[in-house]
Amino acid sequence: MNSFGTRFALTTFGESHGAGIGCVIDGVPAGLLIDTAFVQSELDRRRPGGNRFGTTRNEPDTAEILSGVFEGAGAELISTGAPIAMLIRNSAAKSGDYDNLREVFRPSHADFSWFAKYGVRDHRGGGRTSARETAARVAAGAIAKLLLREVGAKVESGVFAVGGISAQKEDFEFAKTSEIFALDCDQEAAQKELIERVRSAHDSIGAAVKVRISGLKAGVGEPLYGKLDAQLAAALMGINAVKAVEIGAGAAASGLRGSENNDPITKNGFASNNAGGILGGVSTGQPITLTAHFKPTPSIFLPQQTINTVGDEVELLIKGRHDPCVGIRGAVVCEAMCALVCADLLLQNLGARVEHLRTIYA
Repeated sequence: MNSFGTRFALTTFGESHGAGIGCVIDGVPAGLLIDTAFVQSELDRRRPGGNRFGTTRNEPDTAEILSGVFEGAGAELISTGAPIAMLIRNSAAKSGDYDNLREVFRPSHADFSWFAKYGVRDHRGGGRTSARETAARVAAGAIAKLLLREVGAKVESGVFAVGGISAQKEDFEFAKTSEIFALDCDQEAAQKELIERVRSAHDSIGAAVKVRISGLKAGVGEPLYGKLDAQLAAALMGINAVKAVEIGAGAAASGLRGSENNDPITKNGFASNNAGGILGGVSTGQPITLTAHFKPTPSIFLPQQTINTVGDEVELLIKGRHDPCVGIRGAVVCEAMCALVCADLLLQNLGARVEHLRTIYA
């Protein structure tokens, strides 16, 4: 499926080596101030070629807003209530780097499974399965963040771990200034050194990204089959290379007793937050905390065993430009997907009580 969301709905289009990628967002309420500089700043965080710890593919990733906005006060743009379409043109594709993959499946990529499903595939960087598509999600996520600002909510992220080097503290403000979006200034140098080391060895390394959603009031979520935690987890699992998602205490909760895991409630609020800000699929008003675990980038510059499209075993040596640690540029994508989920559920929540209708229409 190429569409996501119910009331705040996103459809993306385009391929890694096509003319461009883009999105259409349907359901943005009219009158929202569209801060184009903010949208571009979000894309710049994900942009390839931004620093030495990512791919060398250098794309400007400039967003063109094609519809759904009109002139506000001064030079401002506001949403009209119509679908907002955005286009990001591809300008630095080197399709020739992928010629040797035309008849060969890359290990740990979507090549094999997509060919089994469709019988055809775009070998140039993976086509539609490429992480390049996530730029469209980031652009849409920026619009969702602008909507969340209206209710005082925000989404932040940082790289919690690279390989086995994990943060001992979480500083989301520091992460905004870090080249690798590291949460812990004391672990950043070691994490960078590990990335450089695996790149020099023509290999790659996995990472974990922590996301924090703050300012979202209690009562957001759609039980039973639209739970906030379920939708957030599904959205994060839909990001290329994410293999596991934890909410709150996550996997550690399976080793705790109920007396250890329960979050006591006092007249001043919750005493702890093992639940990660969600109970029964609905927000509690506490910060919502999630961790997304990214596998190592599967495109590595070492000989690998695989097969071709007729089933012959071959040795593959990949060319091209690839991230040594895909989780780094994945951090802002995690934010975008979480923002999209929250925006969608906020709009769905407007009909939860009859007083919401009275407030607007009575």
